[in-house]
Amino acid sequence: MLKKFNYTVATLSRMTGWVAAAMIVLSVLVVCEMVFVRYVLRGSVVWQTEFVTYLLIAATIVGSPFVLLTKGHVNVDLLGQYLGPRARYLVAIVATVIALGFCLIAAWSGYTEWHEAWSNDWLSDTVWAVRLWIPYAAMPIGFGLLSLQYVADLLALITGQEMPFAPKEGEPV
Repeated sequence: MLKKFNYTVATLSRMTGWVAAAMIVLSVLVVCEMVFVRYVLRGSVVWQTEFVTYLLIAATIVGSPFVLLTKGHVNVDLLGQYLGPRARYLVAIVATVIALGFCLIAAWSGYTEWHEAWSNDWLSDTVWAVRLWIPYAAMPIGFGLLSLQYVADLLALITGQEMPFAPKEGEPV
């Protein structure tokens, strides 16, 4: 059961990496189109800047579970290097629980903001007037999936499937 959960969460996290990468590629293409329209065709650009801004923020948030899965985030493990195995384990558990708590709060806050934008039909204060529930959806989706990845990491720590920090030299892995 635990293996299936971890596999499912890892699969979802990998998918978020692909989605975030696609968002970044789309952002680059839209910026190129914007430059072409503005400077070659001398046309006006109405939606491109706002679209790219929302898309890059969404890519950052939605792609965060993949970053956690691959341990690609910035991790300050200086303290962990100087602690014994038991203390390292406890620090890793506490840090993961705190991060999970933050992500759950961010997911809930993002959901309430998204729901308010959805039910009140909020529009951005720009010429494009995008429906704000669309970009706001990145918050509950991204932080919700990031919370799932933290739960999987926490379970891997508790069951001994994952080492909390890189082991000291000469210490068994």
